[in-house]
Amino acid sequence: MNFLILGELFKRMNEGGPFFMYPIFLMLLICIGLIVFSFLKQDLEGKLKELISHVSLFALVWGFLGMMIGLITAFDAISSIEYDVATQVLAGGLKIGLLSPTFGIFTFLVARFGIIVLHLRKSKNA
Repeated sequence: MNFLILGELFKRMNEGGPFFMYPIFLMLLICIGLIVFSFLKQDLEGKLKELISHVSLFALVWGFLGMMIGLITAFDAISSIEYDVATQVLAGGLKIGLLSPTFGIFTFLVARFGIIVLHLRKSKNA
């Protein structure tokens, strides 16, 4: 069952464009690792939280950059076609274009949730 979920994840990542999706996945793993490390280390100065914040924001913007480049490329291809484009083709292209910002938003939210939990833990211990 877990292999099916992983297979579907990597299928979507390849579908959304490996150049943008795999770096976002790497940033997600970095954010999760930094959150866990911050829990274990007791980051009193907040440097790890700031680093998590920067990495998550970069993942978000990287995803939107992927969407913009993908949409520009798709609209260039559509404008060069002399006949009408089927709505299924257009909808499929838009879906693929939205995969990288969606994954970037997910990474951003996971990291932000981790930062909130770290803030709550710090204020509880203070």
